[in-house]
Amino acid sequence: MSDEEIITLYLKRDEKAITATKDKYYNYLYKIAFQIVGNHEDAEECLDDTFLFVWNMETINTESSLMALLIKLTRRTCIDVLRKRNSQKRIPSECVLSIDELADSISGGSSPDKVYDGKMLNTAIGKFVSSLPPDQRKLFIGRYCYFDPIKVVADYNGITESKAKSILFRIRKKLKKYLTKEGFEL
Repeated sequence: MSDEEIITLYLKRDEKAITATKDKYYNYLYKIAFQIVGNHEDAEECLDDTFLFVWNMETINTESSLMALLIKLTRRTCIDVLRKRNSQKRIPSECVLSIDELADSISGGSSPDKVYDGKMLNTAIGKFVSSLPPDQRKLFIGRYCYFDPIKVVADYNGITESKAKSILFRIRKKLKKYLTKEGFEL
């Protein structure tokens, strides 16, 4: 079933929308959720929350990708769960570690008055990542979007862990330089 058909089902409040979404995207979204939260139960709960959130949306932008929306919502839900869990006990996960790696390149600050700046930052980072060579882009996305451990991203890129760390370090430095050039205060 196409994304447009699934979105139409959501807008009609047809329960087949959730089934179709799970059939098409469940495994992909589960991998992302599991990489962030680190256990099966929380990953399942995050996906359920994601599907419920989409179900409750009054409008869905039909011009944007359903998959992109689902990934964004899954990551947001998982990070909220992770923050809640980590506020209770300080156990770092791959998500926390990878976000910490980017801390020098991207400043925090997600207060409501900075929402517009956040969107602009997101667009700038997207342009930067798109400009990377395919092998570096795959490494960057694997580490910072899917929160894969360094060893995993090194393995599926066919390089050593130390080389992956080195490449990611150089990419973060380039990202910081790019964002500074684009006018972002870091």
